[in-house]
Amino acid sequence: MLKSNVAWSTNEDSYTQGKETAKKAVVDLVQTKVAFLYTSVDCDVKKVLEGAKSELGTAPIIGCTSSAGIIVPDGFITSDNGFTGILALGDPDTEVGVASSERGKDPRETGRKVAIEAMKMAGRTDAPAYFYMVASPAEEEFYIKGIEDVIGRVPVFGGSAADNTVEGKWSIYTNDKIFADGVAVAFFYTDKEMKNVYTGEYHETTNSGVITKIEGNRTLVEIDGTPAIKKYASWTGKKMKDLEADNLLVSTITEPLGVKDRLGDLIAIRHPMYGNEDGSMNIGANLAVNTAVIQMEASVDELIDSTGKTMKELNKEMNGDAGAYLLVHCGGRRLGIGDRIDEVAKQLKKEAKGVPFMTIFTFGEYGVKDHGANTTGGLMLSFTAFGK
Repeated sequence: MLKSNVAWSTNEDSYTQGKETAKKAVVDLVQTKVAFLYTSVDCDVKKVLEGAKSELGTAPIIGCTSSAGIIVPDGFITSDNGFTGILALGDPDTEVGVASSERGKDPRETGRKVAIEAMKMAGRTDAPAYFYMVASPAEEEFYIKGIEDVIGRVPVFGGSAADNTVEGKWSIYTNDKIFADGVAVAFFYTDKEMKNVYTGEYHETTNSGVITKIEGNRTLVEIDGTPAIKKYASWTGKKMKDLEADNLLVSTITEPLGVKDRLGDLIAIRHPMYGNEDGSMNIGANLAVNTAVIQMEASVDELIDSTGKTMKELNKEMNGDAGAYLLVHCGGRRLGIGDRIDEVAKQLKKEAKGVPFMTIFTFGEYGVKDHGANTTGGLMLSFTAFGK
């Protein structure tokens, strides 16, 4: 039977934060198969890990920095000292292989490398039942492709490392590595149930157009032959000056863009992050020319209520009881929700019904829906339940 614990600390000393959190997280776990560890950019991440390892020993650790806080059954956790939280899983019927690597020259090749290493760490040569991934916010799609080159189409869940202000101060880490640009994975070998609900919970509007020009993978230059910001402003009625530079990120949280998968089962949200002087937008996920982009919308009330709604859907998907939840919530959504984040915490606690859970705030979310492809998006929820 799977057992899990969630623990946290805001001690003023980073080493003590890690140590206190890990000590509480492993209570009554006979063998910790994996420790999901999340901390703050305001902490000394190296010291946090040293403190955690002093209690966890050789148990696999994987995680990243979370934007501005975490949510656990005790509520939204943040402080001037930063924070550290751990979701620890113990299960005699599950093996977990953890591996990580900095980016290297080619993210797809790096994805292959960590997949091979994760299988080795689990003592296996076959594909896992599912896998968790954390990467830097830039080339997540290519890491997934590399991993799938090795293990095939296996469901992914997780999210990208984040900081508090989109400055690139985030960290990704495993037991012996800390870096800002790269990827880490945890491969799960188990017959236990795992379910993931991956959603944006935004509504489609009638505003849509065809992407006619991009630069690189993530700069949206034109929609229907019109500069992207100009087209977006015409859709939403926003003033152009309110969409310049960093203003674009905040202005689009409740009115982002979306792209449908090939069968229309999923709308992956595309968060405009920065407005360039030439009228183009930097987007938080990959784009493709000659595909449709849709203006989406949701109120702050709907962003809050979507968390409880998604937890309910996740529980309905489960055939048996959940033993733990890992809830990946976009940091941009948290920014839009603002001081009302405690309302999210209350909804999650209610729907978890006493089962340990950890909520992290990321700058990119991963998942899959209805036998579709593993994909990434922004401003999304990737909620995962582990069967008991």
